[in-house]
Amino acid sequence: MALTVWLSLLTASVVISFTPGAGAINTMSNALAHGWRRSVWGVIGQQLALIVHVVIVAAGVGLLVSRSPVLFDIVRYTGAAYLAFLGIRMILARVPEPAASDGIAPPREGRFSMIRRGFWVNVLNPKAIVFFLAFVPQFIRLDEPALPQYLILIGTVITVDVIVMWGFFATAARPFRALTRTRRGVRIINIIFGSLFLLVAGLLLFVH
Repeated sequence: MALTVWLSLLTASVVISFTPGAGAINTMSNALAHGWRRSVWGVIGQQLALIVHVVIVAAGVGLLVSRSPVLFDIVRYTGAAYLAFLGIRMILARVPEPAASDGIAPPREGRFSMIRRGFWVNVLNPKAIVFFLAFVPQFIRLDEPALPQYLILIGTVITVDVIVMWGFFATAARPFRALTRTRRGVRIINIIFGSLFLLVAGLLLFVH
């Protein structure tokens, strides 16, 4: 991959990663609930989903999904339902009574649970598949070996997204950790991020 092409890929990846969406909401929610360090597990799950999206596009499945209204709607409704489930569960979550004067100790979610949730949040987004279908070919030259180009593309996209998600969105949530010290604060956080998940679910359904 030529340097100029890679620089264009790098710039595009930065812009894409900074665009708010379900991944950013999930990352900030994890950072608030479990701390900045542990929020990386959700970010890892989201990166696994990005790999799946690129593989789907490279294998030609993405084109099939984008051209089939039935397949597109199946993925779209499944993704919206999952985000709505996360939102409702967060809004209705029972906030424990403070165990000590230093505040609420939220249940400790396992790393594999966070990875799994991050994966499904990203992978069940048909518009991401369609986006990568338009995005990937811009940086792949047919007259050069495909595998090295795809490896560079995946490596660049993932590196940028990890830096933005963990370095920016998770870090941006840190000042609000003070809210987790009271039951009311945790309730407010749950309602805000649950509502954001519901909003993204609605956009996935109604914005074409």
